[in-house]
Amino acid sequence: MDSSEFCAVVFDAVGTLIHPEPAAGLVYAEVGARFCSKLAPQAITERFRFAFQREEAVDKHAGWQTSEERERERWRAIVRTVLDDVADPETCFQQLFDHFSNPAAWRCDPDATDILQQLAERAYTLGLASNYDRRLRRVVAGLPLLRPIHYIAISSEIGWRKPAAEFFASLYLMTGLAPQKILFVGDDMANDYEGARAAGCQAVIFDPNNKAPSSVFKITRLRDLLAICSPLQAL
Repeated sequence: MDSSEFCAVVFDAVGTLIHPEPAAGLVYAEVGARFCSKLAPQAITERFRFAFQREEAVDKHAGWQTSEERERERWRAIVRTVLDDVADPETCFQQLFDHFSNPAAWRCDPDATDILQQLAERAYTLGLASNYDRRLRRVVAGLPLLRPIHYIAISSEIGWRKPAAEFFASLYLMTGLAPQKILFVGDDMANDYEGARAAGCQAVIFDPNNKAPSSVFKITRLRDLLAICSPLQAL
């Protein structure tokens, strides 16, 4: 990959730059227990995976259109599917929804500080683009390590979820750059890698467990981007 072809690097959020801490399954188990759930964290993790994929299918059927209301309802459906034995489903959902709006519930990837600072020093425009809702703005504002980021694109505000072409089109409008000038970095093959490439961006799959096909361009650590992104000032 030739860095002379792009001048912006846009990252996916959850699973790429930021991660829930503690893990989502543990948080669901803790909050669920307050409402008399008897489910173990392992069972909750499996249920979460199923519920998340079911809501992905719902959004795909809707053509990937979304809104703040849809994103909230999406999470309500996930919580009710995962924790179907709680005494007060709505209050349980609200506590989980509020929890993940708190910056303290998240940690940055270990490489985030170094990679963002160095890319900024190399004159790259930096962005964050996520299938999420307005809570992400509070999370990002509360994580000082993410300050080098210039642009934030959130599906609920755009009206489209990744991998919709309209989602990626918003990046071009936001940055004022042509698609091929943007390198998209994410951990999801369909939403991030294939979606970005279909929209005309360059893409790298962040694959810390090295499970992606060898035919795709991938990195196992975010710091591996530094070998791809040469200083723009030197070009």
